[in-house]
Amino acid sequence: MRRRGTSAGAAILVIWLIIGAIAAGQRGYFNDENDNCAEAGTTIVTIIAGPLNYVGLNPKVNCEVPQPSQ
Repeated sequence: MRRRGTSAGAAILVIWLIIGAIAAGQRGYFNDENDNCAEAGTTIVTIIAGPLNYVGLNPKVNCEVPQPSQ
């Protein structure tokens, strides 16, 4: 048997992520290629933050990928 809250929760999650994607688009994160870890990570956390972007949250990710040994 299916619970009613499941479909409502899924709808809220989808709307949350759509709002986050809109915020990322408004910040121009989809205009450039995300060619490094920090840019891709910032785009992802902005989408996950959803509506919180519009109340002042501006997530940023800093990361360094280890270089291969020579």
